[in-house]
Amino acid sequence: MRKIVTIVLIVVAVLVGVDFAGAAFAEHTVSQKAREQLKLDNDPEVGIGGFPFLTQAISGEYDHITVEAKSVPVQDVLRDVDVKAELYDVDAPLSDLTQGNVDNITIGRVEGGVTLKASDINRISPLDNIQDLQIAASSESYVRHGEGSGEQSTGTDDSANTGGDSGDAPGAGSGDGSGSGDEADQGPDGDDNDDSSAGIRLSGKVQIAGIEQEIFAFAIIELDGTTVKITPHRLQFGNDQETTVVPQAVQQQLLPSFEADINTGDLPFTVTPTAVAASPDGITVRGEAKNVTFAGANASS
Repeated sequence: MRKIVTIVLIVVAVLVGVDFAGAAFAEHTVSQKAREQLKLDNDPEVGIGGFPFLTQAISGEYDHITVEAKSVPVQDVLRDVDVKAELYDVDAPLSDLTQGNVDNITIGRVEGGVTLKASDINRISPLDNIQDLQIAASSESYVRHGEGSGEQSTGTDDSANTGGDSGDAPGAGSGDGSGSGDEADQGPDGDDNDDSSAGIRLSGKVQIAGIEQEIFAFAIIELDGTTVKITPHRLQFGNDQETTVVPQAVQQQLLPSFEADINTGDLPFTVTPTAVAASPDGITVRGEAKNVTFAGANASS
């Protein structure tokens, strides 16, 4: 009996090993082809979900494949863009995959996105005049109206006094907080349910009359095609413990220093950008496409 159990365990181990080896081969093949299609300098990370792999390989149908590339250069300024694509309902015939042919690979649905890091955004003019630029999410209501909107974070981090949203902040979200429009189209915090814009808090140090001053800028980020437009609305002086509203005359002088248009480049797999969001990681642009081909993938370039 023990010998039979041992043999069964060996067979299972061999099958699992073959399954993982097959998955690794497929991931490597997809990675190489994704590098060519997306015009990347290095092979992206590829993960094929689901187990066992061989069942999917034989049928040629894959539930979920992730393609992710780090530190992709875009245009002449952005050097550290993260690109990610989640591929669902992928039809990839085994014969084509083994031969490295991606022409017949079709994708039922793609969720693609690019993330622009604060260090990269800090290279965009005129934001390159701000030292140590940091980014955090904020609600649009807080951006437009400040403390009176009741949108501050309830967390204990530095967002509590400066309008940045922590993970459990009541004002987290995006949309147009101007208060106009139908109430049915607004979220519980008064923001419109529109992912094409979001609130953001930019912070950093600027030189004012020869004195280095920490400043917080509250802005709206909006999508215009593949361009992210940053429009600042108001400023605060101070630090994480105490802030002071900047006088209007000074605001008018400094606000343009936080205004910028950033071309993110094309999203992968012909995805049309429809949503933008801010986080400590930076600004992320996302979109979705259906019924596309792997051969039709494009790149952030």
